[in-house]
Amino acid sequence: MSTFPWVKSYPPGTRWDTPLTIERVERLLDRARTNWPEKSALSFMGRTIHFAELGELVDRMTVGLRALGVGPGVHVGLLLPNTPQYVISFFAILKAGGTVVNYSPLDAANTIAHKIEDSQTQVMITLDLASLYDKVPNLTGVHPLRHLVVGQVGEFSAHPDQVQAQLATAGQLSASPPRAGQVSFQHLLAHSGTVPSFPDSEAHQHIAVLQYTGGTTGFPKGAILTHANLSAATSQATHFTAMGGTLLQEGCERILVALPMFHVYAMVVTVLMGARIGAELVLVMKFDPQQILRDIAEKHITCFPGVPTMFTALVSQPNVADFDLRSLKTCGSGGAPLPIELLRRFESLTGCTLSEGWGMSETSALGTFTPTSGPRKPGSCGIPAPGVVIEFRDLDDPNRPSPPGQAGEIVITGPNVMPDYWQKEAEHAEFFTEDGFLRTGDVGTMDEDGFLYIVDRTKDMLLCGGFNVYPRLIEEAIYAHPLVQEVIVIGIDDPYRGQSPKAFIKLLNAVAELSLQELQDFLKDRLGKHEMVHAMELRIDLPKTAVGKLSKRMLLDELAAATAQRPTP
Repeated sequence: MSTFPWVKSYPPGTRWDTPLTIERVERLLDRARTNWPEKSALSFMGRTIHFAELGELVDRMTVGLRALGVGPGVHVGLLLPNTPQYVISFFAILKAGGTVVNYSPLDAANTIAHKIEDSQTQVMITLDLASLYDKVPNLTGVHPLRHLVVGQVGEFSAHPDQVQAQLATAGQLSASPPRAGQVSFQHLLAHSGTVPSFPDSEAHQHIAVLQYTGGTTGFPKGAILTHANLSAATSQATHFTAMGGTLLQEGCERILVALPMFHVYAMVVTVLMGARIGAELVLVMKFDPQQILRDIAEKHITCFPGVPTMFTALVSQPNVADFDLRSLKTCGSGGAPLPIELLRRFESLTGCTLSEGWGMSETSALGTFTPTSGPRKPGSCGIPAPGVVIEFRDLDDPNRPSPPGQAGEIVITGPNVMPDYWQKEAEHAEFFTEDGFLRTGDVGTMDEDGFLYIVDRTKDMLLCGGFNVYPRLIEEAIYAHPLVQEVIVIGIDDPYRGQSPKAFIKLLNAVAELSLQELQDFLKDRLGKHEMVHAMELRIDLPKTAVGKLSKRMLLDELAAATAQRPTP
């Protein structure tokens, strides 16, 4: 440990080798309901659910899921926004012995179908919203789905009937008829009985969550996150939020949950860390900057994790100075680089340090963090979290250290790092080094104080508003258009989202026409909103290598050269 350069950058009183709690994840809620039974656990649409009530709901849901056959080895999908149903289901699935499979409401129907088949999801839990329910394949046919559990958005609000009526009037509820094998969320909550218990000794072996993340080719892969991985990550997150004296007090905090809980970052730093410290989760289904500012000011929010686009939107509101945001103790930013001017503007408005970090689905969202005290280094995403080791490997051989003074591929190990990808065990050597480090696909350097700088990506991946977006999947969707012959998708700078996809297209017929709007209409049901093409350029030809392969690198070089030749205004 003494050779790790980042150790000297830890604030006084903190340790890289601090003991981390390894246990089954459901223990977090069990302790919270014992320690803070009358404390608010969830706040949603005017209703408060205390930890004792939440624990009871989870127990009843657990028995209901067991009645559907959920137990060890059974995978249960969550296709849910930020609602109490997510939190209740998440802990109940784990308590029943099953595995959570997180599904993004932003996913296109074909992506959801792939994940169902790949993960062997047998039960899916969703809501009656058309944007969710209508994407789930029928239970009959080739899919492994046996049961569909459907809740109502308003059933845990202060005024259920009013919420449902408003959604119906707005045309947001599904008009599709019930399906075979479908049961209501409330039906599962009507159960009672014995809740099973599983030993913590199985935390390393039992899969808690399958977290799907994209690949540079083909469909997304499922990162296997064990109970040990997630409990360690929660322990790490709780530890580094205290570094530098910004200690979150147990049973006293309010966390504003605007990040989608199906995302691994929010899952760890809100759902799991919230249970660990007895915090109230204020659930927000849709990010609205004005509503977020009101919630922080009126509900005295103390913790707000987000992505740079969220913080940009907040500080850009013309009336932001009208809100008292000084209740904030700690805020974290992840998913994309954080501009230093944004950081300064946010901190001047709130008095709260905005801590930047880096992580991946494969690392349970944790990797590096920026201490809230001590030097901050613009452009760096911080130092390794407790228990994490980061090294740099040769870009041509990941089993060799990168040459001195040169950037290398970032590799990482630690108790929060997944053991493998689901059903990709045979390809283990492709994703891990011989000595057990995960290959991240990011290229970076580290300074003498242990601060990490990411300089490039080996993976063909874009970061759009905090979401990983993979051009290959977009290209495949565009190729389905009858007018398209060839396509290359790259990322272009976007002042709000960080990056947005741009498609360079060669049409089959040189005299044919295709507008951006026509392309977007075609892709609407084939891509998620976060993946949608925001710009398009038609070309007579696209650059190719000597063997005739489309060359993204040549296109990027061409664009860079054209930019360099433009006169400075």
